[in-house]
Amino acid sequence: MPTNKNALLRYQILDRCFSDFTRKYEIDDLVDKVNDALYDLYGTEVSIRQIRDDIKYMRDRVTYDAPIKAYQYDGKKCYYRYEDRDFSIFNNALSVEEVSKLRSTIEMLARFRDGSKNAWLEEVISNLEYRFGVKGSGENVVSFEQNEQLRGLEFLGELIDSAIHHQPLRILYRSYYGIEHNTIVHPYHIKQFNNRWFLLGLEETDNGNRLTNKALDRIVKFSRANVSFIPNTEVDFREYFKDVVGVTVPKEHPVAEKVVLKFDAARFPYIVSKPIHPSQEVISEEDCTLQISVRPNKELESRIFSYGPQVEVLEPEWLRQQIEEKIEETLKKYTSGKNGCTAIH
Repeated sequence: MPTNKNALLRYQILDRCFSDFTRKYEIDDLVDKVNDALYDLYGTEVSIRQIRDDIKYMRDRVTYDAPIKAYQYDGKKCYYRYEDRDFSIFNNALSVEEVSKLRSTIEMLARFRDGSKNAWLEEVISNLEYRFGVKGSGENVVSFEQNEQLRGLEFLGELIDSAIHHQPLRILYRSYYGIEHNTIVHPYHIKQFNNRWFLLGLEETDNGNRLTNKALDRIVKFSRANVSFIPNTEVDFREYFKDVVGVTVPKEHPVAEKVVLKFDAARFPYIVSKPIHPSQEVISEEDCTLQISVRPNKELESRIFSYGPQVEVLEPEWLRQQIEEKIEETLKKYTSGKNGCTAIH
């Protein structure tokens, strides 16, 4: 029997059925399980005869030497199962529970499928489906917050690949002010925050090399740079973002500070259930106050403003004053021309 792509998938499905001691698979059940996978992936089906041949092939001492036994029950009925509970023809075969979890993972990943922007993810999902014979149900049971119009998502797969394989990049980058410039970046890490993706790496500049943070939606294009890769020997990205909200690590605040916030009674339970930062601690439930230990940055400031009048910064004093000044500036925009306005009827 030829060992082709279709055959390997059949053996994987059968192997999983023979390893499942929670149910009894008769020959018709085995045919159905295999055909479900084949039809979903290839649009083809096999016969009972083919499955019987597969079982014979798997039992062959020269191939898998699988201890498949036919057990009779309820008179003439017969089901198939491995005699050895620990046996598998695949060293990395998944258990029934693991298959269930993998199917759920595939279904969640499939929510991001987009042939033009996420070709890399399409390849990952397809490989999972083929390798383990598992396919999502197709039901839309999970939703993720996505910005469908966000630029740069089409670069994500290549950037991840470049970081993994230590490939320096020449990037044409457009600033927030529309100024474009070329730069060489040695990619180290990819991070998502607030529906945006960021590339972190070592940037070569006229004044020396520095750690940089590039938003993918600001990348115009990039190509491989013909320079030697400079490895990351200083930054542990598991710890790098530990003391910040978001992706900006402020140089002007080199150490974490205690930030104390007071919320109104309606908002407080929500913040407790969805912490602003992992360091968050409740100071007083009665006063609706809590604290976080962070290096204040623009993302923290933006988060504070997102709560509007439902929050008050108590500490540190300099941050409270900074927020107060910006509130006053905002108020001026709404009141500067108020007296000269005429109601429109």
